[in-house]
Amino acid sequence: MTRTPVTYAIGDIHGHLSKLHEAHDWIAEDRRQNAEPDAKVVHIGDLVDRGPDSAGVIAFLHTAIETGEPWIVLKGNHDRMFAGFMDDPSARDSGLRSELTWLDPRLGGAATLSSFGVRCTETRSINDIHTDALRQIPTDVLRFLQTLPTSFRSGDCVFVHAGIRPGIPLEDQKEDDLLWIRREFLDDLRDHGALIVHGHTAIKDATHYGNRVNIDSSVAYGGPLTAVVIEGRHVWQLGPKGRTLLNPV
Repeated sequence: MTRTPVTYAIGDIHGHLSKLHEAHDWIAEDRRQNAEPDAKVVHIGDLVDRGPDSAGVIAFLHTAIETGEPWIVLKGNHDRMFAGFMDDPSARDSGLRSELTWLDPRLGGAATLSSFGVRCTETRSINDIHTDALRQIPTDVLRFLQTLPTSFRSGDCVFVHAGIRPGIPLEDQKEDDLLWIRREFLDDLRDHGALIVHGHTAIKDATHYGNRVNIDSSVAYGGPLTAVVIEGRHVWQLGPKGRTLLNPV
């Protein structure tokens, strides 16, 4: 009989390296207690923006994967905006409202660049900022961001950043939806053929909705960083005292 895979997942990180270390400490302890040394750890995307150390977050994840940790890092919309800015500072991500750019204070791009030592002030032109960014940010960081996958399947779970377009097979999903979708996915109560584990839409606490689990607990706005462990469609939130079952609401 094939055992149901166990998978860990961590919600949107947004530059909070110390909280990411804490989440991995909880996962490491759960691995020890439950003999799960090879279980995958899926990071749901949005590594960067708003928080204090996006550079440190990327370095930590990239180094761990390079040294063989069984970790999956998915692409979030903020990660794509960062990579897009580095490629062309005048480009605007297709998921953004027309009046916004990645360097708008509401999006937090300047915090990401600052973590790499790039000075971002209102008096500096976007071209000067971009030129400095190209000098300061290692090319392997950009390659890492550009090659991040947009989904991962484990057993009865599909992990994506924002959600899926309901009714469309996973292999036919568009990247824009996987990174940006909200209402069309969030309001759909149907079973999607798998439990969808996602972030992107910040809420107060990680929540199991039956057909999906949102693990973006608003770390970008002062909330905690969520780590969960999943077996089948059973989900437990991890913390300093171990597991807490997340029952569907």
